Amino acid sequence: MSHPASRVLTVLELLQAHGRISGVELAQRLEVDVRTVRRYIRVLEDIGIPITAERGRYGAYSLVPGFKLPPLMFGDDEALALSLGLLAARRLGLADAAPAVASAQAKLERVMPANLQRRVRAVAETVTLDLSHPVTATDTEALLELSAAAQGQRRVRLDYRAADGVTSRRDFDTYGLTWRSGRWYALGHCHLRRDLRSFRLDRIVSVLPLDQSFGRPANFDAAAQLALGLASMPRAVAVEVLLYTDLAGVQAEFLGSIGVFEAVPEGVRLRGGTDCLDWFARQLARLPFRFEIVAPDALREALATHVAQLQQAAQPRA
Repeated sequence: MSHPASRVLTVLELLQAHGRISGVELAQRLEVDVRTVRRYIRVLEDIGIPITAERGRYGAYSLVPGFKLPPLMFGDDEALALSLGLLAARRLGLADAAPAVASAQAKLERVMPANLQRRVRAVAETVTLDLSHPVTATDTEALLELSAAAQGQRRVRLDYRAADGVTSRRDFDTYGLTWRSGRWYALGHCHLRRDLRSFRLDRIVSVLPLDQSFGRPANFDAAAQLALGLASMPRAVAVEVLLYTDLAGVQAEFLGSIGVFEAVPEGVRLRGGTDCLDWFARQLARLPFRFEIVAPDALREALATHVAQLQQAAQPRA
């Protein structure tokens, strides 16, 4: 849980950003009760922040007109979040990320107190993030255009280069974007295919905003949808396995890309496919819980071969 002082500052930032916001909404955003919100408001008033409180069923809080916060105010937790975010930005495959990160870091440091500058520099100079996947370079402009299109629910026209090098043109309603395994993806409704599709941003040749709007599905989860799409792709061999665990256990093992999971009375049913049974057998062998291969028989044989190799490797040298 964050420190109460950080939450008081968050209330102040929300009042500055929204102009007028109800106590109920503040409580929901801070994950506290309304009584605690009133206590935070009193703390702000005690340090001289002028706040107007409207009573009644539709009452809300707002800053007195004309009052402005200093340009930037960061607590230690906020400074850490910014520093780690800037470090991660270097590894997300965005074109010209390094100079942009350096510039942003310098601007932040200029407005920070000396002790906070030292903390931020310590993170930048001593922390390394291993994102564990090769990164594919991505045009920053495509990311900006598509994220703006998703937020504004405005259609775009894509020129897209497929894996075989063939370029196609299609109108696209962007529902969301996500980063996975070193690549950026845009997900949404493709009017050429008339279905939900995902597109790699490094293969997008151009993005043209159109003067047409669309309705984006509520609570669309781009990361979950991409994982489902990858897991559901047709493969050479269909696979079914019964996992003796629950969905939380599956999630803890990061198995989202190897198939589709369904909770059943015995545990979790995995249905998927693979182009390499040996690879799939290795994924099963690392699991900490029991499982039963339903189909195909060839997967049982591949698993038995892998187990024999492990047993041989475990034998002492003659």
